[in-house]
Amino acid sequence: MKKTIVAIDGYSSCGKSTIAKSLAKYAHLTYVDTGAMYRAIGLYTILHGLTQSADIIAALNDIRINFIQVGDAQHVTLNGEDVESRIRTLEVGNRASEISQIKEVRAFLVAQQQQMGQTQGVVMDGRDIGTVVFPKADLKLFLTARPEVRAQRRFDELVGKGEHPQYEDVLADVNDRDYRDTHRAESPLRQAEDAIVVDNSEMTPDEQMQVIIDLYDKHCANS
Repeated sequence: MKKTIVAIDGYSSCGKSTIAKSLAKYAHLTYVDTGAMYRAIGLYTILHGLTQSADIIAALNDIRINFIQVGDAQHVTLNGEDVESRIRTLEVGNRASEISQIKEVRAFLVAQQQQMGQTQGVVMDGRDIGTVVFPKADLKLFLTARPEVRAQRRFDELVGKGEHPQYEDVLADVNDRDYRDTHRAESPLRQAEDAIVVDNSEMTPDEQMQVIIDLYDKHCANS
């Protein structure tokens, strides 16, 4: 039986992870949160005070990243420790965006991600899945939404976790990450030529999920 690979790329706070998880469940595929992998390395560099690229590269051999199932949720582990809640802060998100520009870090994680796709059908979301990790993915989606909408979603998420952010700071962070993601030298965020663009600025979560499911079903029907 063919191992289906779905690549979901797009800007920060577009709901990629939520959509990828739901689609994986619907399609009976394995979900892989590549952003969590970068965040785990970002957390490691913060905990160990690593700021220079050479030091971060040297530490890669000491970093082990895995996924575990906790109830209905997938959590990421860093060297055997569940760090799911610790990697979801703005600080770690910013560090992940910074270290993702390091060629050796990307190569380290891309190799792991490609290996996952060789053994099972996957839904993988990130910034370069359809362009670098799986350029021959069976279905490629590119998610986008207006920066102000994405900032509000991220703001609401942080408030829901008990944090007290300023909307203006969250918006600035969204714009900064967009710039870094699209202008980095290594594997910048860009839409694959054969990706289907989904702008969910005006969609409810249920509406956008139905759009994704319809696209997946159409792909399966035409395969």
